[in-house]
Formats: sequence, structure tokens, C-alpha cells
Amino acid sequence: QVQLVESGGGLVQAGGSLRLSCAASGRTFSMYVMGWFRQTPGKEREFVSGISRAGINVYYADSVKGRFTISRDNAKKTVYLQMNSLKPEDTAIYYCAAGTSISVSDFKGAFDYWGQGTQVTVSS
Repeated sequence: QVQLVESGGGLVQAGGSLRLSCAASGRTFSMYVMGWFRQTPGKEREFVSGISRAGINVYYADSVKGRFTISRDNAKKTVYLQMNSLKPEDTAIYYCAAGTSISVSDFKGAFDYWGQGTQVTVSS
């Protein structure tokens, strides 16, 4: 089992940047494919980005491609989401997730563990 704690959310103006962090504890972090999701009230949860165990394969939703960068540091048991050129439509609660059965070719599959979320608000 793994516990996930997100941090780094906040209020930023459009065009600004934030870096989210997700610190893991518990079993070996490098066993997990990691992902970032986001959700706003009344909308379905959106898979924003994913990264394979060694960080070789990554995935980005079209809505964030070219603006967001996912990375991980297995020694620190942390995954990051660098968010640049933020837009008001990026406003959401961002969740970190970990999974062992995620396909790294298309990042399909069910994530097993979730963090509590961190709020990102982008003002226009």
C-alpha cells in the first residue's frame, strides 16, 4: 500500500505557473505508475498526465500538452507536475494517483491509490 500527499496548489493569475508535488510513503514508489487527475464540480474527472515507473513513458491530455510537464524522483518518492501558461479552465482540484496495473503504452487501467487533492485556482 502507498499513501499519497499532494502539495503546491494555490491561486495564480492566468499565464502563471505552479508546480504540484505528490509525496509517497509506504511500499516501493518505483513499483507504481503515477498519474495526475483533475476534477471540477459537475464535470467528470480528467486524466491529465501519467508517467511510467522509470519515467521513460509519459502521457498528457490534449488540453495540457505543451504546457504541463510531469516528472518523478524515485529516490525522493515524489512525482511532480509543472504547470505553465495556466488558464482559467485549468482551475480544479488536482489529484495524484498510483497504480501497478497501468499500461504504459496508453496509460489505460485503474489507479489503485489516491491522494486527498490540492486546489488550483487560475484567475483571469
